[in-house]
Amino acid sequence: TNLLYYTKYFIYNKGKCVGETDMAELKQILYEGGSGEIVEKKSRFIASVAPVTTEQEALDFIAAKKKEYWDARHNCYAYIIGSNQEIIRCSDDGEPAQTAGRPMLDVLLSTSVYNIVVVVTRYFGGVLLGTGGLVRAYQGAVKEGLSHCVLLEQCHGRLLSITTDYNGYGKIDYLLREQQIPIQETDFGADVRLDVIINDAFLDSIPTEIANVTNGTALLNWGDFVKYGNNSEKIIIFEKNTCAIHPV
Repeated sequence: TNLLYYTKYFIYNKGKCVGETDMAELKQILYEGGSGEIVEKKSRFIASVAPVTTEQEALDFIAAKKKEYWDARHNCYAYIIGSNQEIIRCSDDGEPAQTAGRPMLDVLLSTSVYNIVVVVTRYFGGVLLGTGGLVRAYQGAVKEGLSHCVLLEQCHGRLLSITTDYNGYGKIDYLLREQQIPIQETDFGADVRLDVIINDAFLDSIPTEIANVTNGTALLNWGDFVKYGNNSEKIIIFEKNTCAIHPV
């Protein structure tokens, strides 16, 4: 199966949601963290990015980076926890006010990402950068760090299990692929069962279309509502909302 339940981490990459229409609600999930480095006038800026789900996890990550880079002049940070940005924090860690933590946070906010922490470590190179130079450097470091991460566009949908005979299987398979709905798993037995995730945009239309191509013989069993992402290799489910499975 290509279906991976990934309930801990929630964010940008090539994965795109078919049928996503409300761009105001578009959010990204950090699937894999990473790090990146830039050099500005001999100062090194090292960005370390990680997925987190609680503030304590963010604080633990920050503490670990401060320990790892104990000899650095500054370890500035920013983090966002919660899909509604319930917790937002940042720190200049000794840099002039508003030149590090807040600019770093602005980069995260601009990408609509949450459940993420970033620490930018600065090794001073002996040349003062000035207020504007610091802002550009810290923001540039965060962007460089994000470029080495795997982020996924968050999609909304619902799990669906389709049971059909072999004649209906070919028609349903063609329909799903035509609509770019990924098939998570296919089980061949006396009948064929296809497990898929139906994007919110298709929840109303797909049952009718499946009924039309199979003359109403396919059985549809709906499962949980989910938040998911597609990293081009597999579908990752971030969160499931429990609901009763019922035939349609």
